[in-house]
This record gives sequence, structure tokens and C-alpha cells, in this order.
Amino acid sequence: MIWNLLADAAQGATENTEAQPKNYTSLIIMGVLIVGVIALFVWSTISNKKKQKQAQEMVNSLAIGDKVKTIGGICGIVVQINDAENTFVLETGLEENKSYVKFDRGAIYQTARATATATAEPAPAPAPAVAEPEKKEEK
Repeated sequence: MIWNLLADAAQGATENTEAQPKNYTSLIIMGVLIVGVIALFVWSTISNKKKQKQAQEMVNSLAIGDKVKTIGGICGIVVQINDAENTFVLETGLEENKSYVKFDRGAIYQTARATATATAEPAPAPAPAVAEPEKKEEK
């Protein structure tokens, strides 16, 4: 369809001695398409910059004790951060089989803030059940 419009515009320009196309509709459609493509590139650039900024903020806010998932799918808890090398050490595994792996900060996929360790309070004892008064049977 676009090729037909371009061919019609070119044919109209060669037929007309004043080099003005007879149909302005094709020029309007081409203009709208060009503006649309430019707008798409601008929107894409702005969106990418916003995502990069959010990712950088996530990496910069990393703290010891945060839960992290890397781009490789490894989950664990941050135990050490080295700002000079831009790396962190991740603790993974169970209590008896813990492992420590050093990663570049760029390997972070997701983070979850460390929660403050709440003091474990015992659950309140349930209130004693109220016994219903016994009903006397009448004879």
C-alpha cells in the first residue's frame, strides 16, 4: 500500500509540469508515518533511560542482609559489599551447607529489603471457654 502511494506521488510529480502532486492525501499519510516513526524512537529512548535509572538505583541501594536474585537465578543474602571493586558476596544454601559466591553488582536481577528481626512474642493464650450453666431436668 505504501509503495502504491509512493508510486502515485512520483507519477503525479512527473506528469505535472509544475512538479506538484495532484493528491495531497499521499503526502499527509507519508508525513504522519514519518512523525510516527520518529515518535516511536523518542519514546523508546526515554523508556530505556528510565529503566536504566531504576536498575542503577536498585544496585546503589544494595545493603548487607538484602535478599538478592541474580540474572543467573541464584538466590541468597548479601553478606559483604565491596564498593571499590563494585562486587558483593552472596550467601546461599541451607544452614549445614552454606556457600559464598562473589558477584559483580551488574548481576543483580531482583532485590528485597532486609526486614528488621522482630522479637518473637509468644502468642496470647486463648481465653478460657465460658461454660454454659447446667440445665436441670424437670420431672
